[in-house]
Amino acid sequence: PESKGIIQGSVVVLRNSDAAVLAEVGGRKEYNDQVIRYVDFNRVRHSLRQPGSAFKPFDYLAAFSEYWGLDDVVRDVPVAVPMGNGRPPHIIHNYDGKYKGTISVRKALFESRNAATVWLVKKIGIRKVIDVAYMLGIKTELQPYPTTAIGASEVNLLELTNAYRAIASGIVAEPYVIDKVLDNSGGTIFQAQPQTSIVPFQDVHLEMIQEGLRGVVRIPGGTAYSLTLEKFPVPLGGKTGTTNELRDALFIGFTYGSGGITVGARVGYDDNRTLGNKETGARAALPVVKYIFRKIYEQGLVQPASDFPELIEERIDYYIKHPR
Repeated sequence: PESKGIIQGSVVVLRNSDAAVLAEVGGRKEYNDQVIRYVDFNRVRHSLRQPGSAFKPFDYLAAFSEYWGLDDVVRDVPVAVPMGNGRPPHIIHNYDGKYKGTISVRKALFESRNAATVWLVKKIGIRKVIDVAYMLGIKTELQPYPTTAIGASEVNLLELTNAYRAIASGIVAEPYVIDKVLDNSGGTIFQAQPQTSIVPFQDVHLEMIQEGLRGVVRIPGGTAYSLTLEKFPVPLGGKTGTTNELRDALFIGFTYGSGGITVGARVGYDDNRTLGNKETGARAALPVVKYIFRKIYEQGLVQPASDFPELIEERIDYYIKHPR
């Protein structure tokens, strides 16, 4: 209640096929009971914030491209990372304060295990992860530190959501807003010509990360499993993100394929204070994205959502019956 009218946020909706910006909100219209008539600070594009665990798909796609698989095992154990300048190493912790030992890559992803993720990235190298992020559309410079693997390097919401869009569709593209400009007589002054290309990953590796992010929604214990519990009518994949000291909450979700859409939301205070106890991406940002998806598809604003490939769903079904 003490956050009413003060908490800030941002949302962007992208068309999967070409990264067209279908909707974008860079902040609230009213702030602290004052109507904001004009402001040029757009939190979708201008606000650089840590993505937290929403960065992790790049770690896992990098691992898949190095021939790791969803059923391979990683170690969810305390991992020390150097901090430099004579400071003691930092021990990577999980959100629940626990370590689970040997677990599958799939479980590390859908449960968003920090320690297991950093353990894996130390095997493949953070440079590989950064290269993957850039290939998918991240533009902001990422720092080559181990903690970048769990979202310590700042990005803006537009580029982060666009990278998920590339994962969902297999298409690399630059976001754009203006489709066409006409003169008074209806003649075309400008027509957008989106440049698209195929993501530079093998199909099998792209399918693995799509399956992993679908599992975040479908598998018990997944950080977005609440969507399955409530029988959400739109088939989604995605990932939550929560930054240090619960300062920012994110969820990036997508419907499958080039005919789908990708929606990213971030919730947080402009002054970087904490959101409060348990205000994670799943609790603070996922409901925003869920509401948007529901309304878009209820109102038929885009074509009906495609199902995920049958093999992806079948492998997830098998895992649910035989967890490891």
